[in-house]
Amino acid sequence: VYGKYYSLENIMVINRDKYLNQLIHKKWNGLIKIITGIRRCGKSYLLFNLFHAHLNSIGIEDKYIIELTLDDEVNAKYRNPLELGKYIRSMIIEEDKEYYVFLDEIQHVKDIKNPWLDGQNEKIGFVDVLLGLMKIKNADIYVTGSNSKMLSSDIVTQFRDRGDEIRLYPLSFREFYNAFPTNKENAWKEYYTYGGLPRIMSFSTHKEKSDYLQNLFKNTYMKDVIERYRIRNDKQILDDLINIISSAVGSLTNPKKLSDTFKSKSNTSINSTTIALYLEYFEEAFIIDISHRYDIKGKNYIGTPVKYYFTDIGLRNARLNFRQQEENHIMENILFVELKARGYNVDVGVVEYRHLDKNGKDIRTQLEVDFVANSGGKTYYIQSALHIDDEDKHIKEINPLIRIPDSFKKIVVIKDDIMPWHDDNGILYIGIKEFLLNDQAINM
Repeated sequence: VYGKYYSLENIMVINRDKYLNQLIHKKWNGLIKIITGIRRCGKSYLLFNLFHAHLNSIGIEDKYIIELTLDDEVNAKYRNPLELGKYIRSMIIEEDKEYYVFLDEIQHVKDIKNPWLDGQNEKIGFVDVLLGLMKIKNADIYVTGSNSKMLSSDIVTQFRDRGDEIRLYPLSFREFYNAFPTNKENAWKEYYTYGGLPRIMSFSTHKEKSDYLQNLFKNTYMKDVIERYRIRNDKQILDDLINIISSAVGSLTNPKKLSDTFKSKSNTSINSTTIALYLEYFEEAFIIDISHRYDIKGKNYIGTPVKYYFTDIGLRNARLNFRQQEENHIMENILFVELKARGYNVDVGVVEYRHLDKNGKDIRTQLEVDFVANSGGKTYYIQSALHIDDEDKHIKEINPLIRIPDSFKKIVVIKDDIMPWHDDNGILYIGIKEFLLNDQAINM
């Protein structure tokens, strides 16, 4: 994906069939289709190229596809919700024809004071515009946004269940692998180093890829957070915080621990409430995601500490200038995002059991399962491990799994390229590349 508008003839087409099929399935369902995800993950490409091309292929002419990119300065006046609504209505000319309306980066539309209510504080924003456009019977509405605030509880209430979200992630390894232009054997190394933001595939050297990711983080993601939340004095704290999260990806932590880290490493005093707020900002920008601890036997959430993962592992690696390339943590991050992209709710599993130590003392021990993935009434317990060829390491990995008192699927994903197999406990062992390339591997 090489820019805001794309010529399908001049660039390599990266198929996003899973997301394209969701859009096709949701056509004319009476809801506003809302495509969300981190900036530069391909939302515009999905809508303006792939979906547009699909519509053309079934006979929809361009004049019935209304497209507007709201982060372009030439369209700045349409960030006024009244101007936006007026423009879209002016484009829907033929009452007996179906129109498709594509609005890119809808969060740029500003709330304004209602001009018809003098002296009152009621405002009009993009939600009001979209609800109004929904009443046009021959218009099907599609929007993109890079901020989860647009789907926060208060806005969802205003939509009155009229919004249908499609969450878009950076390229999965399967998408990356299929588009990888040369020696496929290098695809995994490239992916776990530079991640899956689509434009990364247009660069050939480490410097080009590194510069792109680092500049994107600094000049787009961090700038977005700073400007959106009007942060003036804590820019260095934001930088330090994201660096700490980058270094400790997949490790249990909480705002209190992070506050203590600031004090010990930089002699900076920042309270845990502020840290929690800044972490929420990073989540809302889709930069990081959170995994909560879940008591498997007790079937309840434990609370803090939690784990944080990056939506794109390349951004995390670039943030650390590619100095911390521990493949075990990187692999865990990639697995987490893959499961989320496949539609699972993903938690950190906790298995508690009691046993006697060598002195006969009763000991209570908590074991960790890397991922508890839930979807459609099915649960999967998944461990991520670089190797299990050492017997002690093998036992350590499966010990939590064999102590889970239910019959849901249990899986150990390892780095090595192996033939999938099951042990006597029914645990599936599978290599990371096969797991990622085959979205049905989880049910082997």
